[in-house]
Amino acid sequence: MNRRIEQGCNKTTVRKSADQREEENVGNSSSARDGLASIPALLQRNATVFADRPAYREKEFGIWQSWTWAETAKEVDALALGFLNLGVNEGDFIAIAGRNRPYFYWSMVAAQSVGAIPVPVYQDAASDEMAYVLEHCGARFAIVEDQEQVDKIIDIQDKLDQFEHMIYVDPRGLRKYDHHKLHQFSHVQEQGVAARDEFMGDLEARRGKLDYATTCVMLYTSGTTGKPKGVVLSNRNILEASRSSSEFDKLTLDDEVLAYLPMAWVGDFIFSIGQAYWCGFCVNCPESAETMHTDLREIGPTYYFAPPRVFEMQLTNVMIRMEDAGRFKQWLFHHFMDHALKVGSKILDGGSVSAWDKMKYSIGNLCVYGPLKDTMGFGRVRVGYTAGEAIGPEIFEFYRSLGINLKQLYGQTEASVFITLQPDGEVRNDTVGVAAPGVEIKIADSGEVFYRSEGVFEEYYKNPDSTASTKDAEGWVATGDAGFFDEANGHLRIIDRAKDVGKMADGQMFAPKYVENKLKFYPNILEAVVFGNQREKCTAFINIDLTAVGNWAERNNIGYASYQELAGNPQVLDAIKGHVEEVNRSLAEDPMLAHCQVHRFLVLHKELDADDGEMTRTRKVRRGVIGEKFEDLLGALYDGSSEIATKTEVTYEDGRKGYISATLKIVEAQIVQAEPQKVAAE
Repeated sequence: MNRRIEQGCNKTTVRKSADQREEENVGNSSSARDGLASIPALLQRNATVFADRPAYREKEFGIWQSWTWAETAKEVDALALGFLNLGVNEGDFIAIAGRNRPYFYWSMVAAQSVGAIPVPVYQDAASDEMAYVLEHCGARFAIVEDQEQVDKIIDIQDKLDQFEHMIYVDPRGLRKYDHHKLHQFSHVQEQGVAARDEFMGDLEARRGKLDYATTCVMLYTSGTTGKPKGVVLSNRNILEASRSSSEFDKLTLDDEVLAYLPMAWVGDFIFSIGQAYWCGFCVNCPESAETMHTDLREIGPTYYFAPPRVFEMQLTNVMIRMEDAGRFKQWLFHHFMDHALKVGSKILDGGSVSAWDKMKYSIGNLCVYGPLKDTMGFGRVRVGYTAGEAIGPEIFEFYRSLGINLKQLYGQTEASVFITLQPDGEVRNDTVGVAAPGVEIKIADSGEVFYRSEGVFEEYYKNPDSTASTKDAEGWVATGDAGFFDEANGHLRIIDRAKDVGKMADGQMFAPKYVENKLKFYPNILEAVVFGNQREKCTAFINIDLTAVGNWAERNNIGYASYQELAGNPQVLDAIKGHVEEVNRSLAEDPMLAHCQVHRFLVLHKELDADDGEMTRTRKVRRGVIGEKFEDLLGALYDGSSEIATKTEVTYEDGRKGYISATLKIVEAQIVQAEPQKVAAE
């Protein structure tokens, strides 16, 4: 369905003022005069102006290694010369797969330097997912981390007609491989340096051609409803988004970030390359996913981003530790946290708070909030963001009550991240803020949100039909999200994905994500999928959090051999029932969503998994896939069954397929009658 904006849109638009436009024009022309029209150009500036400042740190074997901007420029030049020596042409696509390491960030900038296009790929992608991306873009080269990634590409190489060379960083296990088309990263750099006299002129010529219109990177969407699409982003898109967002939050050379998000995700590209190169701040790479939280505490970033799931996990770990603490510590924690939830956000925003409340909060900061922030690694965070999906309001307020300046942004890959941002002092848990600098937003009559800006993507690669149905001739982009502007403050509120917002059988609005986020506030609940569209009542599938529930089981001497066994434990089901009923009581107080209370639920016998196609690599639920895959379970939730036997195919870590069988109990949850006056008001 073509969603181009025509006369069907409301006139609700956030416009840039004349002063803003003039200021942006001055900034753009200044960038052009200075030759800062690409990421490699920014690197050359930083290598001169910030030469001795740290650009990258990586923890390896427990020790932090560091590279200055001058050293980074030498590493990138050596690799770029190595690319030319290997025969990389302008316009070639270079796939990049690995964890967050300086080598891969250098690879992206080196690719840009020779006029090639970097294509980051999720490192945990299965072989068929990786094959699709590499075949779709026609990658001739790939830069990967280790033997695991090398083996993946060797397995799919027969499907890749244009593929030629692979470069690896970690040589362990690869000594006996055929190295005719397989090259070690350091050797490519060494060969590039050796051929410097031969290729330096070519490198400078290619780098000199780069301008705002040149493609900067191609990133693939998560593919929640179909095959991923290649989003082509230009230097204009990335640099303008990086510049305006950095100015909005007053990011500086002295800021620090921890690069741990998937490099295939647009957020990591903007934070770890776009903004980092624009501002000149340092990008810190953890040793591994397992040590990320330890490394986070050691670095203490001042600028931090995480999707809601990371904040949920942090909160779960905090609650687990408190359950294991002594009685006095538990009392101290809950006493001061209750106070923080009352006044913490007001103090953070500079609101009016009594002297006694301030004094009590200061004592709480000394005893509880400060040590807790340091333990989580948030002690120095000056600006924090969450996005990717809606965060539960209770989770959001928990962190802000500690004095952490956590804000929400609304964005997309197609927008180079930023559509809205929350200004300091105007942070709310039920909105995503105002239009980001340089962004215009309007709402269609259908409720769908549209935007346009300098960050709007160029096209979907090899997909003109999707490009035309998403972006119109005037540059307006259809988000696929339903929302509206809050008349009181002009902030945007996102209800849900437009395709997920439906109607109950009685015509009332069905917004599953809102209910799911409330359920996921509880540490025991890892994931929830709510159903109810065109039905008389809502039901839910729930995943327990194995870490939180397993800790509870150990403390209560309850033995279990697997996730499945623990998920079916009667005491666990009773605890989840209690959480569901608490959410129902909360929903009963909301006249718009009181009818979305969960009547029946079951705890799934397996965790939802990207390898099984139930989630994207960014952990977004594929609601349609889940509904079809567990059709028998969904039917049982609505036909009155008290239990159901099922058999499900699963994918093991080594790629093998298998089946698990289980008999699941269906639990009835108490429904709370909405207050009469609120129903009338609705």
